[in-house]
Amino acid sequence: MTPTGPLPGPGPDDRYTVISADCHAGADLLDYRPYLESGLHAEFDAWAATYVNPYEDLIAPEAPRNWDSERRLAELEADGIVAEVVFPNTVPPFFPSGSLLAPAPTKEEFALRWAGLRAHNRWLADFCAQAPGRRAGVAQILLNDVDAAVREVRWAKEHGLTGGILLPGAPPGSGVPELYSGVYDPLWAVCDELDVPVNHHGGSASPPLGDEPAARAVFMVETTWFSHRALWHLIFGGAFQRHPGLRLVLTEQGSGWIPAVLDMLEYYHGRLVSAATRAATAEAKFGTGLAASMGKGPQAVWRDNCFVGASFMRPHEVPLRDRIGLEKIMWGSDYPHDEGTYPYTREGLRIAFAGLPADEVAAIVGGNAARVYGFDLGLLDAVAAKSGPTVAEIAEPLREVPADATSPAFAPGGSVRVW
Repeated sequence: MTPTGPLPGPGPDDRYTVISADCHAGADLLDYRPYLESGLHAEFDAWAATYVNPYEDLIAPEAPRNWDSERRLAELEADGIVAEVVFPNTVPPFFPSGSLLAPAPTKEEFALRWAGLRAHNRWLADFCAQAPGRRAGVAQILLNDVDAAVREVRWAKEHGLTGGILLPGAPPGSGVPELYSGVYDPLWAVCDELDVPVNHHGGSASPPLGDEPAARAVFMVETTWFSHRALWHLIFGGAFQRHPGLRLVLTEQGSGWIPAVLDMLEYYHGRLVSAATRAATAEAKFGTGLAASMGKGPQAVWRDNCFVGASFMRPHEVPLRDRIGLEKIMWGSDYPHDEGTYPYTREGLRIAFAGLPADEVAAIVGGNAARVYGFDLGLLDAVAAKSGPTVAEIAEPLREVPADATSPAFAPGGSVRVW
């Protein structure tokens, strides 16, 4: 069900209870071994012995931020954050890269990749249990076997992974059906039944671009658009019509694009529904059979079923908050990534939210995430009373960006993009 109710205000002592709706973690590679079935240990040992990690931040001295629970809690609290939604970051067993960017496995790769993701989920459940009430772990699934994915959703719910599931991308040529396909209905049904959020993270839906020098730049330009596709695929595929309690969270793919894209989708939805009743029109062939299956329009779907994990929200996005829906926006720090706001989260909040009413800030930086992911604000308020940023502090405009800040939150000249 869609969380509703009045906006929460600041916590005790006029401090904000800050929940990052976008953080990343994972085990050190060899620490996944105990979470694999014993029959795979020899194969894992052989694979791990030759694997070369492609990510500098996972082999540098800062890599333990991904799995050192005490260090992580201390650094987040020092940064003013008391709880987190935990997306994956490190490389799971039998994957060529981090799972967010890895392509869908082939039929031959599926069994080992699936075992690797299930090992991550079991590690994650233990990691979250080390900090009760402070972490909402996001379980991973693959789309190649929908029945297996449904079973994993049930396992994750039973084992306390309150962050929901991470919906992989299905880019063109991936080998799995597009997200609008009815083959995924059992997955949407179980997430509706169990009130499990479906998260779609930026970067996880781009097709392979090859190794040409321009590929990285093209990825940067296109990757958020490919991630946005999940929204219109599920709308036009009728997933929300058939499963009205389904909740979709679009994370780390910006937020400024949402109002204009919803207007565009509303336009096409109206044209398709209208054309479906007029067989003589050129558009009728596009609308036939869709009017009933799509159900309500995109604006209504967004209002009732969707949220945005607005990681390191930028100043130019904030004026659009009412059009996006104030109750829809969940701020995230993206810890421990370089593009995240750590260790300057207070400055990141100031540059975005100085001058806003305190109840609006409280909702965006914590209250909305508490509703979506089931955090206990009573428990977290007690932590925030010691480490949360004060209302007065965040109300003070940021006059100078920290010299060594690396987050786009501090980048000058930001403007609303097409996607």
